[in-house]
Amino acid sequence: MKKVNFNEALAQILEKDSRYDESAYVFLREALDFTIKMLSKPAEGRARHVSGGELLEGIRQYAIKEYGPMAKTVLNRWGVQRCEDFGEIVFNLVGTGILGKTDEDRKEDFAGGYDFERAFREPFRPAGKTVETSQAE
Repeated sequence: MKKVNFNEALAQILEKDSRYDESAYVFLREALDFTIKMLSKPAEGRARHVSGGELLEGIRQYAIKEYGPMAKTVLNRWGVQRCEDFGEIVFNLVGTGILGKTDEDRKEDFAGGYDFERAFREPFRPAGKTVETSQAE
């Protein structure tokens, strides 16, 4: 069986599903690599399976690291509005063979992971200000 090339798989996905920008897929792949490095102990030496919850946390940290206070804006521009969108992207990649999954992995693993406003804006608010207090202003 021919190994799937990421760019070819991405073209196939975007032809069938245009909800998300190409950059969202590239970002997710980078965020997965970041998450694996974050979770792996140096002595292990091999990649391990990453759960939906672990990937969501890795995505959050990677987005903040890469885009800072603009993370939510960048993700939204790519069509990513909520954690469930990351699940859709992951399973689009699974469908082309770029990513693997276990029998236990489901799109629903990404449902309700975190609120984007809290996850991507809160870390940059002045001390003592939360989403609720800043929205009341």
